[in-house]
Amino acid sequence: MYNCTGMKKEGILVDASAVLAVILEEPEKASIVKATAGCEAKAPGCLRWEVGNAFSAMAKRCRLEPEETFAALKVFERIPMQEVEVDLGEALEMALENDIYAYDAYYLAAAKKHRVELLSLDQRMLEIAKNEGIKIRKIK
Repeated sequence: MYNCTGMKKEGILVDASAVLAVILEEPEKASIVKATAGCEAKAPGCLRWEVGNAFSAMAKRCRLEPEETFAALKVFERIPMQEVEVDLGEALEMALENDIYAYDAYYLAAAKKHRVELLSLDQRMLEIAKNEGIKIRKIK
């Protein structure tokens, strides 16, 4: 993908926390949109399942009405996102070494493998990323 100047777009790996914050109009939305402007969003394939699970949980807890859940899903499906491969062995190693869930490690391993910055609202994930030498895209 290219931006309007003809330069290749910079890639940035986004996790479910960042995507959900944008879709659900959380206070961080404007900062996330600004931090990703002109970038090609990337994520491992698990993002779809995490977003679906989050919507299901929010509906179950009555945070979203069923029609809001499907509206949010439609917003998610319109977000241009490049699905990237994850080295499962490396992800599992990171998960075990850092005592985190594999799903969190998938984002870390993908960011590391594809040499892109990670954008997340999960402070523990950002701390591990820093320790793993993964660049972080900060939001303001």
